Amino acid sequence: MAQLVNLPPRVQETDLKGLLKQMWLIRYFEEKVDEFFAKGMIHGTTHLAVGQEASAVGSIAVLEGRDKITSTHRGHGHCIAKGAEVNKMMAELFGRTTGYCKGKGGSMHIADVEKGNLGANGIVGGGFSIATGAALTSKMRNEGYVVLCFFGDGASNEGSFHEAVNLASIWKLPVVFVCENNQYGMSGPVKEMMNVEDIAQRAEAYGIPGKVVDGNDVFDVMNGVGEAVERARNGEGPSIVEAKTYRWKGHSKSDAKKYRTREEEQEWRAKDPIARLRDVLVQEGLLTEEEADNIKAEAKKEIEESVEFAKDSPMPTIDDLMEDIYA
Repeated sequence: MAQLVNLPPRVQETDLKGLLKQMWLIRYFEEKVDEFFAKGMIHGTTHLAVGQEASAVGSIAVLEGRDKITSTHRGHGHCIAKGAEVNKMMAELFGRTTGYCKGKGGSMHIADVEKGNLGANGIVGGGFSIATGAALTSKMRNEGYVVLCFFGDGASNEGSFHEAVNLASIWKLPVVFVCENNQYGMSGPVKEMMNVEDIAQRAEAYGIPGKVVDGNDVFDVMNGVGEAVERARNGEGPSIVEAKTYRWKGHSKSDAKKYRTREEEQEWRAKDPIARLRDVLVQEGLLTEEEADNIKAEAKKEIEESVEFAKDSPMPTIDDLMEDIYA
């Protein structure tokens, strides 16, 4: 775990207690989604990011308010870290009109453009072109914002990845490609999907920096992504940051995880990113044990309230069927 004294000034000034709460919000949100999907109260499919909280929170923590992100099918954590309202998120998953997409988008299509979240995406690799286009807009209009493009290890094998990174490289666009490598694409291990040790190595082919960080260490993520964001904002072009992490749940709700060993799962659970951040904050005297417990309780209460908000919200009616449709 990185020590606080090694963090750059921008990270030193970050509300670290707030980051801990964000991580707990993500954890409890995902667990509630898991619970209600099993009860048949949430429909469609969901892709949970339990165990990956540090990669989302650490990456977005180094952004400015004007900066933007594109998300993935496993995007609830990105939404929360970018300031989304958990009430509206939960309502969306429950299919209620008070949700971000009025209950019509579901888990994989939440967006909050006002907060700079250009949206989750049900298409693997679908965010690459969107992020690169947004970065091009920033450069051409001299708007000064940086775009974080989240993607998974499997998406790095999509053609859209190579096209977007190449274009961003030659035009020196202000975009940072953040790979959340959770070790598995669907049910196949990364080592069977590509012939390189690190996805960040692929940056070399496009003449841009590539860096590997510990995706379960929020400080290491902040350091690595922070450097890339600063480089992009200074007009030096894109970077690839690979956060090595692990999803505790299956790929989606239909995944029984039979391709993983219990020993492997236990090994990664011992690297729980929330526990690691909590321990450092307590050890450094920035947080007491009681304060840490209170932050956890506050996050749990907010998620419980979001469930009640969703349950109490109205369902769409037949009159809503043809609204918000674009062709």
